[in-house]
Amino acid sequence: MTERTPAAPGTAGKKTGQKKRRFGGTEAQIRSALGFYKVMAYATGIMLLLLCVEMVLRYGAGLSLVAGGTDAAGNAHGFGFVASDPTLAVTGGINLSLAVLIVHGWMYVVYLVSDFRLWSLMRWPFTKFILIALGGVVPFLSFFVEKRFHREVEAELASHPQASKRY
Repeated sequence: MTERTPAAPGTAGKKTGQKKRRFGGTEAQIRSALGFYKVMAYATGIMLLLLCVEMVLRYGAGLSLVAGGTDAAGNAHGFGFVASDPTLAVTGGINLSLAVLIVHGWMYVVYLVSDFRLWSLMRWPFTKFILIALGGVVPFLSFFVEKRFHREVEAELASHPQASKRY
């Protein structure tokens, strides 16, 4: 007859070798951070693509997008592309090319906040934070990174349902 050895206290019913997973927040907090990250990933990705188009137009074709103002000859300018040359520039209008630069810069800051929030709640290694952050500076990468990490978060939440219970 074989005798059973008693399990160590607090390990009854647990699989050995499986590391206990803990999150930095509840499931609702993680899903909220994931939703915010998803919105910011798509918005920042779209603005980055607009920024790339703007850079090609500015440095490749020498054009800027301007709304309103008057040109060097004194004619009213409505909406359209103008030469980036300062002697031919439109004065008094809104430089939409410059607006794309500014908006993308601030959206990237908010994107980094959403990245940090998701990363800290999931308690991932720092390399994942850097990879997600690169999504806002490499064209098209934010779309792929968002999809990959969205699946990963969903899988981790599903495989560790007790890990997010904090209260």
